[in-house]
Amino acid sequence: MKPDRLVMPGQVWGLAATASSGPIFVTSYAGHDLDGTVLTAVDPADGVVWQRSFAGHPGPPRGTSSGTVWVAHAGGTFTEVGVDGSDLRSVVPEHEPHEHMGAFVVLPDGFCVIWLPGHPYRVVPPGRTARVARHTWAGGTVWSTPLVLAEFAFAGADAGWQAQPMEPWRPRTLGAGSREPLLVSGDRVLAEIADGSSGIGVCTLLDAATGRIVTTTPPGPYCHKAITGPGSFLIGRQGYGEFTTTSYDATGQALRTWAGHGMMLVDRHGTVRSAELENGSVSRSRFRVLNPDGSVSDGPLLSGYHTTAPALDVDGTAVFWRDGQLLAVDAERRIRTLFAEDDDRGVMSRILLLDHGQVVFALHDELFVVGGTGLARLDTGPWPCGDGNLGGNPVR
Repeated sequence: MKPDRLVMPGQVWGLAATASSGPIFVTSYAGHDLDGTVLTAVDPADGVVWQRSFAGHPGPPRGTSSGTVWVAHAGGTFTEVGVDGSDLRSVVPEHEPHEHMGAFVVLPDGFCVIWLPGHPYRVVPPGRTARVARHTWAGGTVWSTPLVLAEFAFAGADAGWQAQPMEPWRPRTLGAGSREPLLVSGDRVLAEIADGSSGIGVCTLLDAATGRIVTTTPPGPYCHKAITGPGSFLIGRQGYGEFTTTSYDATGQALRTWAGHGMMLVDRHGTVRSAELENGSVSRSRFRVLNPDGSVSDGPLLSGYHTTAPALDVDGTAVFWRDGQLLAVDAERRIRTLFAEDDDRGVMSRILLLDHGQVVFALHDELFVVGGTGLARLDTGPWPCGDGNLGGNPVR
């Protein structure tokens, strides 16, 4: 099968759809302008419908069930854009002039936001810290809770680190976690902040109504996360010898840990699948199922490393792009290639699975729309694709 291709104005930062028929909303750089955002609406059949420009570094769009999309841009402003490209409303949630938006999600009654104490790539001034806040539609603050990453030491466990502890390290720059930094499920919020130099961070579980901290994890190389049910989450760790995934309940209790980490999928039956990502000179990554007893079931070996966040259909088939191939792994963990080409671009998006088995994803500045895959509709579980849903808004 040959995909349709659309070139976006610059490197793509996020995809969202508000319905399984489209349209697709794409955020990208404005060409070579790293402080410019272009929001593009794409019809899966007819191509680009309209484009809008905003000041500020692009982030992922957040689609809503009403068919609109929210984008964050310069000045800590959130703008809701209609399906026709018109501005419906803009909100500036309460924050200090020095604060930068690290991540946001749209709630039924407002927003939840990670505010960083400065630019994520610059040294944090003394006395300032990150925080997570819940805001109303008008931008007022319901609650605000500091997120602290203090001095830490973290031991690398593999041979390369010789099982020696690192020297105590004081974070110099702070960012929201690089992978799924902010998720909301039931009455719980999961937020991550991380040191920009080492990648070591902490995850904090909070009460969504009050902002009370339920638990904070020890410092570690946290990576991919997922929602498993009301108030419950998966948190992965990768790097410095770590390669694990742990499930947490709403009380903050760690229930079990699996020996494996990757981009996760959780179906409507609670089954957890993972396209593994392992740092190493020789890839031993597989597609695996994480079983309820803490064991793992092996699927096929996966070549390469860079991977789109996968999507799962109701028949239990996962689809993702990796190592120049669009791959499908079925419920029996059998793998097939949908199409392949010599393309090693490492900057990629998540997968969107739309009507009639259409698969949509981006490589750098190019949007791929692939039909004729034979895939069924997207699963209805708590985490059937990257960011948890077609809208790319990890709230459940």
